[in-house]
Amino acid sequence: MHGGKRKGAGRKAGSVTKKTRKIAERAIEEGITPLEVMIKAMHDYFATGDWIRAAAIAKDCAPYVHPKLSSIEHAGKDGGPLVIERIERVIVDPKNSDP
Repeated sequence: MHGGKRKGAGRKAGSVTKKTRKIAERAIEEGITPLEVMIKAMHDYFATGDWIRAAAIAKDCAPYVHPKLSSIEHAGKDGGPLVIERIERVIVDPKNSDP
């Protein structure tokens, strides 16, 4: 048989090409990375009050600065089901609460 998918063939997931690695290394050597440019632009737009553009850049930068929260499965003791022992309802008057 010829062709088709073979185990272990092809580029590994997440690997970068030689060209991509060379570009990234050159950017680091020059002292500024694309992320740094984006963050500087975001700060500049924010300082001038252009919140729309600042937010658009912040959205693009966020995955590199703040990792995504992963989903977790909650379990009780020894991996068993969660047991809710008490539910309490507390009504707070915002006028009389401490900050």
